[in-house]
Amino acid sequence: MRYCTLVLAVVAAATAARAQDAIPDLKGTWSGKGKVIIFGGHAHHPGVSGDSPPTVRDIEMTLLVEGQDGRLAWGRSSSANADTKEPFAWAMSSDNKSIIGSDTDGSFRITLLAPDRMEKCYTHNGLSPSKSIVAGCYLMERRK
Repeated sequence: MRYCTLVLAVVAAATAARAQDAIPDLKGTWSGKGKVIIFGGHAHHPGVSGDSPPTVRDIEMTLLVEGQDGRLAWGRSSSANADTKEPFAWAMSSDNKSIIGSDTDGSFRITLLAPDRMEKCYTHNGLSPSKSIVAGCYLMERRK
């Protein structure tokens, strides 16, 4: 009886380890709404000038993850304000939940919360082409 219990425990541990090693598939269309703080203007935040005080804005973003090779993923992003189709590149850490990435003017920090749900944080600094500064975190879900 002890032998059977030991075998079952080893099999369960091996199955759990394999499940943790499975790299999540990120491909598809992700969308979400949230708030960001912005200094200056940007295509995704029209009507804010560079001389304005910091402004809290609502944003609705769409991320199209077009491809994935293991822990690397790429695609294009747009907002309800600007259909920029801005390219991005992401890299996932070995925990299969943490992602970092960049687009043409900023950086991503993403945490996968479930197979179709993530928290996306995004920043860009005043050295970006628009000279704006942006920071925000919000939830995104994959459309089915």
